[in-house]
Amino acid sequence: MNGWPLLYVPEIPAGYSIPELRLLNTATKEIETIPQKSEYRLYVCGITPYDATHLGHAATYLVFDLIHRYLRATGARVRFVQNITDIDDPLLERAARDSITWEELAQSQIDLFRGDMTDLHILPPDFYMGVVESMSLIISAVQKLIDAGHTYKVNGDIYFRVHSDPDFGTRSKLSHDQMMEIFRERGGDPDRVGKENPLDALVWLAQRPGEPGWESPFGIGRPGWHIECSAIALNFLQSSSDDEYSIDIQGGGSDLIFPHHEMSASQSFSITGKPFSRFYVHAGMVGLDGQKMSKSLGNLVFVSKIISSGFEPMAIRWALMKHSYDQDVMWHHSMIESAAAEIEELRECLSRVDVAPTESVISALISSLSNNLDTAHVVKELKLWIQETKSGKTGGHAGELSRAIDSLLGLAL
Repeated sequence: MNGWPLLYVPEIPAGYSIPELRLLNTATKEIETIPQKSEYRLYVCGITPYDATHLGHAATYLVFDLIHRYLRATGARVRFVQNITDIDDPLLERAARDSITWEELAQSQIDLFRGDMTDLHILPPDFYMGVVESMSLIISAVQKLIDAGHTYKVNGDIYFRVHSDPDFGTRSKLSHDQMMEIFRERGGDPDRVGKENPLDALVWLAQRPGEPGWESPFGIGRPGWHIECSAIALNFLQSSSDDEYSIDIQGGGSDLIFPHHEMSASQSFSITGKPFSRFYVHAGMVGLDGQKMSKSLGNLVFVSKIISSGFEPMAIRWALMKHSYDQDVMWHHSMIESAAAEIEELRECLSRVDVAPTESVISALISSLSNNLDTAHVVKELKLWIQETKSGKTGGHAGELSRAIDSLLGLAL
């Protein structure tokens, strides 16, 4: 599947040292240094395309865009893969509600998502893969689990034995009761009769009446959620035999920590025999006016609607960068209003011939990003530079700062 257009990324001005990136690893709950490499493998879970891009999506994909940009700035190549869950129960349910085909609904929302990512200046993945077009890869992955004895059937449906992976549960660090509760809330079926373990994950759903299905050696059906990401990541981010991990970074929103990332990691380990990801990185959730933002509550704030109401995409990036990426954020309309004003101030100062010193600002920007993407401090430094420039300080190079902002922050001003 095609992604969105490539973006020009300016070079960081010469003479600046780019330290190793330190990130909060969900699996250890520690801020750790990503080892320096010539190539990194980044996998970020994509959308289920039954609604347009909302602010929660924007916040998540901004985080991994910043990581992508920073790793590139170190001189490394980044192999970046993102999936689209373009066949799933919510998609089928929404299509039935709206009296359109699930294919039409998926395509319309994928097109909107591409446009939103372009507007937000998000670097596109090397491979943007839908589940439907990856079906043969997924079927192959399921077959490997079957052949290794890691699955069993319940009325024609195939389940993965989660404890085939001795490290199951170690990434999310939840108690059994917590896993049971979250699994039930997020698409799992712990109460299904016939399962060996309530937490065992569905990898192949036998075709139901009126639903789509694909031919496979184990019957017509469609895949479970978690095996899709395992198969796509392992195929498009293949590691060499001497790599300790299959990939370097598995990313997404914090709502994916369990069950999705825990399950996909266990399934990947059971296929390859090696740990799935060196780092698990998660963005916080975005709420609205004191309430959780969700499709079920009908209070989603869509990126396209913010833009169509007159706010520029860069103001959305700026507003989201004013907070720690790994913490939940409560969105208020005033946030986009103040961000728009601050972006305009920054743009005006960058257009001046005489500006405040910029070398220390660029160094602080790099240092802050290297420290667990401390974008709140980046914003603080840039606002201080704006104040100094307006007060008449000189000696800086606006062009160099502008290039660094574009390269590392993705702010095209």
